[in-house]
Amino acid sequence: MTGSRQAPSCPLQAQGTHQKMSDETCTPLTLICVGSSFALSGLFYHLYKRKREEIQQLKKIPKVELNEELLRQLHALHHNRLPYVAIEGVVLPDGEPLASQYVPRCYGVIQRVIVQEYKKVLNRITNTWNTAKHNRKETTNTVPFSLVPAGIYSTPVTVHVESPMTATDLYLEMVYSRIRKAKETFMGYFEQEMSGEKPWCLEEREEMLKVGSTLTGFGELIMDSSRVLRLRPPQNGQKYLLITSSYQSYLQQHQSSVNMWKMLTAVFGLAGATVLLVFLYRRYLKESEKKGT
Repeated sequence: MTGSRQAPSCPLQAQGTHQKMSDETCTPLTLICVGSSFALSGLFYHLYKRKREEIQQLKKIPKVELNEELLRQLHALHHNRLPYVAIEGVVLPDGEPLASQYVPRCYGVIQRVIVQEYKKVLNRITNTWNTAKHNRKETTNTVPFSLVPAGIYSTPVTVHVESPMTATDLYLEMVYSRIRKAKETFMGYFEQEMSGEKPWCLEEREEMLKVGSTLTGFGELIMDSSRVLRLRPPQNGQKYLLITSSYQSYLQQHQSSVNMWKMLTAVFGLAGATVLLVFLYRRYLKESEKKGT
């Protein structure tokens, strides 16, 4: 009795099949890498263009100096006002400053005190304790203040800052922060297990716009009948900005963001192009080898 026996597969054929499968599995991964790199490069380029346009608009805003020339300029204008300008100065209170509740000899013109309670809440399904915020208390105090030229505290040329709490991007420096954990008692342990809640900690934080801080304001500048300069929210719909840094530092921050997005655009674009070129070059070599055999 004779039977047909299947011939053993050729090692070269098996190797070729394996190589073909390797090529096929490599292609989707390569396309994903290339597509992701180009997609991220496009996203970063969009952010770069938007940030570049933003800084170009900032540079178009007139920057004025606190001096006698500014008074003469406003006096010569109709309605004695500039619709939208940037002005830089040092923060000084018009009267008595606010004293920090926690830090000795620390004074400001805006003060925000935040007391935040944290609790542990029992998830009875997973039998785990999760942290949750509870009973947030926030108190904000302000006093009238003005901007004066840096280094000249006795100059008659000052600008009073109106409605500071309505400004965008107003950053208050954190001058105090403390977290106190709640004390646990033996009897309280059973009460917490029954209620599913237990006190965890209490956070106290104080933030201030300190006296002597450098502040740059973007808004409408007017001179009233008493020849007092006032910076206030603009009436033309533009943003009222109070930035706790110098004008030049603020521009440099925006320029750093522009450079970062530009660099990321180039890096991911070059990465995608490199992967694509390497893949195409390898395909070219394999096609050349096939034609040569």
